[in-house]
Amino acid sequence: MPITPTPPSIVVTDLSKTWPGGKQAVRGISFEVAAGEVFGLLGPNGAGKSTTVGMLTTTVVPSGGRARLHGHNVATDPLDARAVSAVVFQDAVIDRALSGRRNMQIHSRLWGVPPDVAATRIDRVARDFGLIEYLDRAVGTYSGGQRRRLEIARALLSEPKVLFLDEPTVGLDPRIRYELLDLIAALRARTSMTVLLTTHYLDEAERLCDRVAIMHSGRIVACDTPRALLGALGEELLELRVDADPNGALNALRAERLAGDDAFAIGTTITVPAHGRPAGELVAAVARLQLRTTAVSTRRPTLDDVYLRLTGDSLAAA
Repeated sequence: MPITPTPPSIVVTDLSKTWPGGKQAVRGISFEVAAGEVFGLLGPNGAGKSTTVGMLTTTVVPSGGRARLHGHNVATDPLDARAVSAVVFQDAVIDRALSGRRNMQIHSRLWGVPPDVAATRIDRVARDFGLIEYLDRAVGTYSGGQRRRLEIARALLSEPKVLFLDEPTVGLDPRIRYELLDLIAALRARTSMTVLLTTHYLDEAERLCDRVAIMHSGRIVACDTPRALLGALGEELLELRVDADPNGALNALRAERLAGDDAFAIGTTITVPAHGRPAGELVAAVARLQLRTTAVSTRRPTLDDVYLRLTGDSLAAA
């Protein structure tokens, strides 16, 4: 018998949001997320990531287009869409006066989890997230990392088919952030849940996501695996800084076939994908052109280079 393909968990078609006053936050984006996939929305603050999550989680009404979670239209079937999903928002929504356990009990009750089932799940997820020894303390005594772990653990109590994580590590110190990334990565080993993650951290996208959609000014400008996005720039980049006329220098490099259409200039820095040419050969060729360079170096590409090439802005700066 033929195998019936599993339908995607998330289907977004021409989704848009225009706020009162005419500001367009999301401009007709489309994408699909497969069941069990970890999908990232990567972009700076203001790119439209959180607004997109708001529409997918039914807290923001779309201005146009459609979105479905496991077949449920988020605009016309919001209760059914919520029933199959859970969200951890960028801003904390946890009661600090209550204990971690009480916060989780209330969440379980709101989601209709029977008390005996909830008790078992609370102990299990608290243990998985390293919270068991803090569970009966007031959340106000938790560290920032412990509170974030509690919020994610709490979201799992309803056993959602889709989990939304909106900037889950923002504001955490590097060590706590690294530990939380480990926990998020480990979710894949324990569940078949679909995860949609928003972030502006490049390492998070590379480490956690099967695919990444890069957002810029409310639009998706690229969508692929991190490996494929990086692979489009090759294994190595030549980077040179010039003291004047970077566009003229870039045109000179292209005229000599040292740079292709995927080379770009930002400020006084020119970045040229090597595409297999030996770096030493490129450096020597640049020297022969007698460009007024102040520095020449080679390095491996990053997702920031992908973002720069597509948008003209540095992700970190934006």
